[in-house]
Amino acid sequence: MKFSSFLKDKILQISLIVFGIITIEIFLICYPYGNFIKIYIPLIILILYSISIIVEYFKKKVYYENIYKLLDELKEKYLITEIIENSNFVEGRILKEILEQIDKSMIENVNTYKYLQEDYKEYIEMWIHEIKIPIASR
Repeated sequence: MKFSSFLKDKILQISLIVFGIITIEIFLICYPYGNFIKIYIPLIILILYSISIIVEYFKKKVYYENIYKLLDELKEKYLITEIIENSNFVEGRILKEILEQIDKSMIENVNTYKYLQEDYKEYIEMWIHEIKIPIASR
């Protein structure tokens, strides 16, 4: 995951923060506060928001890179849901739940065809047995 693509996903939040800072600065211009306050408030907002964005990015990056690494090491890719760990952010938990539901659906689909094949095999065996009886009685 690239940081630039992560920031593109956060463009609405970033825009709202910038709008909020501009609004705060406009209000601060009207009052006789010192320049230190007028610079400190938007600066602290930007620094704290930047730290939260960076922490979120690295959490998600580590989690998704771990999934890719596990997927590359797996011979049977459909078993990924069994070995990925739970995440500590919502999107990761949603992704795991979706993958588990897909895996469950695939297992049910494979079992359906397996049972159909077993039924067909039993039918053929029964048919062969039924044909052998009249031939053997002659």
